[in-house]
Amino acid sequence: MAFSAKMGLLYQLCDGMIFNHDPPRCADCWDCGGPSRCGMGCSALVAKYTGGYYACTTIGREMNFDINLTDRKTPDKGVTITMSSYTDGVNCSLSVSVICDSKGIKEPESLKKLGACHYATELRHPSGCPKIAVHATGWGWFRLLLTILICSVGAYLLIGGVYRFFHLGIRGLDVIPNLDFWISLPYSIKSVFMSLVQRFRGPTYHHTSSYSSVNF
Repeated sequence: MAFSAKMGLLYQLCDGMIFNHDPPRCADCWDCGGPSRCGMGCSALVAKYTGGYYACTTIGREMNFDINLTDRKTPDKGVTITMSSYTDGVNCSLSVSVICDSKGIKEPESLKKLGACHYATELRHPSGCPKIAVHATGWGWFRLLLTILICSVGAYLLIGGVYRFFHLGIRGLDVIPNLDFWISLPYSIKSVFMSLVQRFRGPTYHHTSSYSSVNF
């Protein structure tokens, strides 16, 4: 959670605010936890010090947030998280630009008021940097080609079988197109496999002697 007494701003990105101890106390904060639990019922509020106490305005709720690229032309610049709240007919929002900085964290230094109840600030954080995840494997193309091959063979057998059954009146196993080819296919594959094995192993020679030992 970020807090700036100078700006009077408290917010938690994409979640509700949680205080480990000494939660802030302020008046007019009923829509965000009430005076005794100020800030614990929303994700962002801004406080204005008037008359000796802080008057809070809810500008963001944990369920109302949107994440977009800060600059679409340079997507590695960072992201902008916008939290909003609609209370008593007033629409408020807070936009936090998380600028990519892999070297460290820099907290917000200023708060801009863009309208009656719209605010914007900026911070630098490594979480604003893009992360490239590569999930592709070397089996991708092989799986695609294998799937296409299986589907093509299945379609060929189905269409050919339907044609031979209904138009040619063929029954039984003979309804399968080119049945002799499919029966001989396992033997053909075995023959090709054995020839490849022999090619990589090289020729093997077995010599059998035709001579018998003679004792003198």
